[in-house]
Amino acid sequence: MTTKIQQIGLALFTAGFALAAGAATEADVEAAFNPYKNGFPSFPGLAAGTVVNKGNVEQFKDALDPGLYEVVKNGWDEIKVGPTTQFAMDKFYVEATKKNLNTAKLGAQNGEITGFVAGRPFPEEPKADDPRAGEKLAWNFKYGLNWGDNAAIYPFYWKYRNMTSGQVERTLKFNFHFLNFKHRVQHAPVPEVTPNPSELFRGIYLTVLEPQDLKNTQLLIQRYENDLKFDDAYLYLGFQRRVRRLATGQTTDAFLGADLMIEDFEGYNGRVSDMKWTFKGTKNILMPYYNHNELQLTDEFKDPSGYKFVDFGGQGGCFPKITWQLRKVYVLEAVPVNPAHPISKRVFHIDAQVYNINRTLIYDRKGELWKTFTIGKSHPDHHLPVNKGTGIAIDDSFSMVDVQAKHCTTGQFKGQVDPKLNPPSLFQVQNMRGGD
Repeated sequence: MTTKIQQIGLALFTAGFALAAGAATEADVEAAFNPYKNGFPSFPGLAAGTVVNKGNVEQFKDALDPGLYEVVKNGWDEIKVGPTTQFAMDKFYVEATKKNLNTAKLGAQNGEITGFVAGRPFPEEPKADDPRAGEKLAWNFKYGLNWGDNAAIYPFYWKYRNMTSGQVERTLKFNFHFLNFKHRVQHAPVPEVTPNPSELFRGIYLTVLEPQDLKNTQLLIQRYENDLKFDDAYLYLGFQRRVRRLATGQTTDAFLGADLMIEDFEGYNGRVSDMKWTFKGTKNILMPYYNHNELQLTDEFKDPSGYKFVDFGGQGGCFPKITWQLRKVYVLEAVPVNPAHPISKRVFHIDAQVYNINRTLIYDRKGELWKTFTIGKSHPDHHLPVNKGTGIAIDDSFSMVDVQAKHCTTGQFKGQVDPKLNPPSLFQVQNMRGGD
């Protein structure tokens, strides 16, 4: 018969063993940032140079996400396959992940995290039997390297297109800016921007350059370190000449008449606590990863630097003319917590190496496919010189296709990882024209 002390000791030992067994290791970190160490994924009959089209799509159905399969099956676009390549990550971010291994812990409720410092909070491989695996993937995305510590899309062209006729209804020209106030790893100041009395985690600021009727329209999003606190969002409309604060629900309205809502920016631009997260498994599927400088680019925009943007084609000009790589992907389902949300769910396809959301399927309130979203990624070493060596995959093109309305919004980026373009003063309400 065991004594009370022995029982307590056994319980502590068992708990410690369980903790050790579940803890991430440096081997997990290596595997997370180099999932192709032992070779790239393959699919029967699929190789660099293959074109997946309406005629052969059934053969490659399992190498496509369901939304991309529908696009190709309907003959709206064809997929040109390129070789799978390494997208080596920013070394500072990788080192931060190693240094802070196992410090991040999920809190009692969705949206709570403790002990996070910097890097990827949960680098271990997600497990199907972990009920909070989806939540961990969401935190990894939130604290991921999309644009790094600070970057700008400078400029950024959006086109609104009728998918049936191909008519371009409107072209908008923006500048977008991104800044992490906290958990910085590469660019000074590290680890955080000070002063930061509001305890902001991240800021997004954009301004419209064209057309004339929208010129000087500005949007500022301030995301708090506390995920349970609602973002602050402010809109300045040039013709009204005043800043107004957006109500929380307005982030799910169509933004400036586009097929995107503010919540769609960067794949997902909301709080972890806004969604119920479910890990749906790991797949090897085609993802929009490529080398920008090796594409056939458009001469449409006369950028002063000579930079050329990704071209578009396919049905209605709604699809980027890029190559796709067979890559390891995590499938993550996000169901809104708010029952009044305009969608029933999103299904994200997250690149396992880069941890960006590059393919999203958006379902309407009836559970039917509503939109299919592509964010194309260029390798930084095959893009602008300022991006070379940054280890930050560059958002380079997007396509949001409303498959029900047969309409799309497309985006062509000039992404620049340049701290000088993103001073902290940009991300304050006082910076917006006509501030209250």
